[in-house]
Amino acid sequence: MTDLPSRRLLLVHAHPDDESINNGATMAKYAAEGAQVTLVTCTLGEEGEVIPPGLAHLAPDRDDALGPYRADELAAAMARLGVRDHRLLGGAGRYRDSGMMGTEQNRRPGAFWSADLDEAAGHLVAVVREVRPQVLVTYDPDGGYGHPDHIQAHRVAMRAAELAADPGFRPDLGTAWEIGRIYWNRMPRPVAEAAFARLREEIDATPFTKVAAVDDVPGVVDESVITTEIDGSEFAAAKASAMRAHATQIEVAEPWFALSNNLAQPLFTTEYYELVRGASADGRETDLFQGVAS
Repeated sequence: MTDLPSRRLLLVHAHPDDESINNGATMAKYAAEGAQVTLVTCTLGEEGEVIPPGLAHLAPDRDDALGPYRADELAAAMARLGVRDHRLLGGAGRYRDSGMMGTEQNRRPGAFWSADLDEAAGHLVAVVREVRPQVLVTYDPDGGYGHPDHIQAHRVAMRAAELAADPGFRPDLGTAWEIGRIYWNRMPRPVAEAAFARLREEIDATPFTKVAAVDDVPGVVDESVITTEIDGSEFAAAKASAMRAHATQIEVAEPWFALSNNLAQPLFTTEYYELVRGASADGRETDLFQGVAS
């Protein structure tokens, strides 16, 4: 890739829809500002549950055709966020959704959870050395909520960041590149609790009947852990639209949404992060590129 923009952001996610839920407003904001936003999705989410009854045949226990359908949903979501560069780790179908922790899907051939770490990271190294991001966003070591593919996405992203900077690792993949700033997705507990309190008051006015728990939101942590918040209120409609594009997985009724369990959650348009590599500013940052030279 030549003539790269001065700001370059890479996000690594486990399944289609994770990016829109966690970072949709952030992605739309930086794309609108002219930054290079690159998304790498590690699986096609083939083991996901299907919400619309008319698409139930796509499920893994029926036609097992959910993966390609979700790839199309992902492409539609990225168009709505203005993100032009989205890729599947190692190419479409290289790694399969591993299902929930402890299930037999974890051990199936090709499951992302059982992938060789350095092999999977090598696919990401090639992307890192091509697009040369200054900023990487991914999950914490628990993957936000313990899903095996989220945990593996964290491991692959962090390992790729290490290997990409090593000129001795796979020089055939390009010139070594060090990512200066790495963030993990987070959600401050007080913000989540306040939003859920509002949701409980308004649940009767939504299409949903029950409310999720605060800890159903990935990455909920103490306020003190948060280093960075991105105000994406200007891009709330784009985020909601991107989430709607993932119609097999999400039902949106702004400012709320539900997954296949039909438990309502807040749709957050301010998105929060923990800086784990790079110099931290005094006070809470409002820019993932804080201190990055243009």
